[in-house]
Amino acid sequence: MSDLVHLTIDGKPIEAPAGTLLIDAVRKYGIEIPAFCYYEGLALQAACRMCLVEVEKMPKLQTACTLPVAEGMVVRTETPVVADARKAMLELVLTNHPLDCPVCDKGGECELQDMTFRYGAGEGRFNETKQHIDEKQWSPVVFFDRPRCILCYRCVRICNEGMGVAALGIANRAVTSEIIPNEADHLNCDECGMCIDVCPVGALTSGPYRYKTRPWEMDHIATICAHCADGCKTTLGVRNNSIIRANNRDHSGLNGDFLCVKGRFAFDYGASQERLQTPLARVDGKLEPISWTRALKTIAAKFGEVRQRGGAFGVIGSNHTTNEENYYLQKFARQGLGTNNIDHHRTGDVITLIDALAGKGGQLATVEDIYNAPAVVVLGCDLSHQHPMLAYQLRANVRHHQAQIYPITPGPVREDNQATRSLRVDKGGEVEALGSLAAELKQAGGVVILYGDPVKGDAVRKLVDFGESLGVPVKYVALVDYSNSRGAIEMGLTPELLPGMTPSNTGGMRIGQMLASTDLDVLWVVGANPLKNRAALAGKPFLVVQDLFRTETAEQADIVLPAGSAYEKNGTVTNVCGQVQMLKKGIGAMGTKTDLDIFALLAKEMKLDLGPATPDALLAEIRTTVKGYDVVLAVLATGGAAMTGVNGPVAIDVPVDAIHSANDTMYTSGSISRYSKALTSLMEYPGELYSGKSK
Repeated sequence: MSDLVHLTIDGKPIEAPAGTLLIDAVRKYGIEIPAFCYYEGLALQAACRMCLVEVEKMPKLQTACTLPVAEGMVVRTETPVVADARKAMLELVLTNHPLDCPVCDKGGECELQDMTFRYGAGEGRFNETKQHIDEKQWSPVVFFDRPRCILCYRCVRICNEGMGVAALGIANRAVTSEIIPNEADHLNCDECGMCIDVCPVGALTSGPYRYKTRPWEMDHIATICAHCADGCKTTLGVRNNSIIRANNRDHSGLNGDFLCVKGRFAFDYGASQERLQTPLARVDGKLEPISWTRALKTIAAKFGEVRQRGGAFGVIGSNHTTNEENYYLQKFARQGLGTNNIDHHRTGDVITLIDALAGKGGQLATVEDIYNAPAVVVLGCDLSHQHPMLAYQLRANVRHHQAQIYPITPGPVREDNQATRSLRVDKGGEVEALGSLAAELKQAGGVVILYGDPVKGDAVRKLVDFGESLGVPVKYVALVDYSNSRGAIEMGLTPELLPGMTPSNTGGMRIGQMLASTDLDVLWVVGANPLKNRAALAGKPFLVVQDLFRTETAEQADIVLPAGSAYEKNGTVTNVCGQVQMLKKGIGAMGTKTDLDIFALLAKEMKLDLGPATPDALLAEIRTTVKGYDVVLAVLATGGAAMTGVNGPVAIDVPVDAIHSANDTMYTSGSISRYSKALTSLMEYPGELYSGKSK
């Protein structure tokens, strides 16, 4: 830890590590120094002059955002001189700023509005007509109102430094200075909307949110993003049972303030006009609406009849359903239906990693480890596209800690821009190529290795052996695709494993075998679309599908049940690093039921005793029965992330041929992303992996 220095702020003695900026040091003691241009983690700008303070023995006011603390420093943050200086700054800022707070989208959350109430004059000395420039639409999701811009340059810095895109810049000089996009009249970028959230005023506004409501009219629900496996916290703004916006401005969760385009804008898939709102049954070859009562009785009768005569069931689960739903589904399959034919789309080899680490020094990495590691190796993954939050952490690590980055991929990736060295290899050759980096990684003193779906089976074991040979701490992340891909594995949605990665010792079919089987009597598909690229099933089982939409699989079903989305349920999910977080229900959808409610109703109809089927009861059961999931409830309840303790050995043969990423980009997320108007309206959609660019 850095040496502590002692200083006095407004008469109060405080201490802070040497080198800490004054504006950061005082915040830890509840003292807020106002600033527009300063933003934690970004390069210093000192453009707005709102953070001016008096420092004893210095002849002029100093900017707190650029002044490191020093031993014996005496600072006054609130004096008449300081207040007059801030008042003058505000007067200049407001010279051409439109006084349209009643209609501005930032009303109630505007930092300029807050500071004007605090320091501003009752009237200004500038009586000239304010300059007006028409609002511009830079993309379907980003609008720019030049007169509101106060030239703090936060948007420019977050886009360049945080996202690595540099889609925004500054044109002209002095009073004619203006923020401009990289394509003259439109953005060509990630469309993440980070620039909107860091803007202290209403200059940058969100297309889906603008002119819809006000912050005090919404309920704010903290939950977890429904898309990729990174596990970003998102705060849903809900009004009249509709999600109006999503952000994470309070910096809670693993992701701080970061959200990608899917996390910030793609919540709208749940409000699609194509959403299922009533059960469907096949009548004369066509799917027709039926009641929930009839649908559940029909399914229960068929399941009961097949079970009675010893017929064959197949169950395909989801990467998007909660841990509680996945746990209950495998219990339903194994105890209620008597089948071990249960699987899900596996997108990364977590199982072999857990087994390979047994008895060795390597560990599973957390999101925080990726930010702090001296060196990070990325194997076989376009990280910025497939795991945008982890890529954001990586870029922050380079900026703040000068980490060494080593992408080993089949094509160019954005991480090449910060890389110490990049290697291009054919798919499957990633681990072999690592040997050339051994000397550099040993000198780094600590490494985090992230690997995608090309690294699986024996390649994972070779990777762990390589890590052991370095003689420095090495941590690993097995990259998986979706919001609960990791939880699906650890809750036992595989024929080889029970919950907690305990071997089942009972044979069972995997997805490919179920789709190709001619012997199945029933196939139950929950929140998955295995027939997306397949014309039909090999056999003719009774097909039941639970989903949000009429997917390709649902179109072939005998019964379709409308299920709830991740934003419509409570429960927990496990992210790519094995960190458990809590989902909280934000809205409801007419005519739908959560997957867990559907399971419970079917179990009741079939007179199965599978225990309580509520999220809280099942989480309690999981904590007591699933190895590694005895997580601290207080951490989850307060919005934190709890690391699981699932560990090896896991003595099974992993079916490596069943492991394959869906290769989603930052604009796609399996079947659900195509129902998001926010995503499909973007010029960047659907994107391309290994292009080295944002699109």
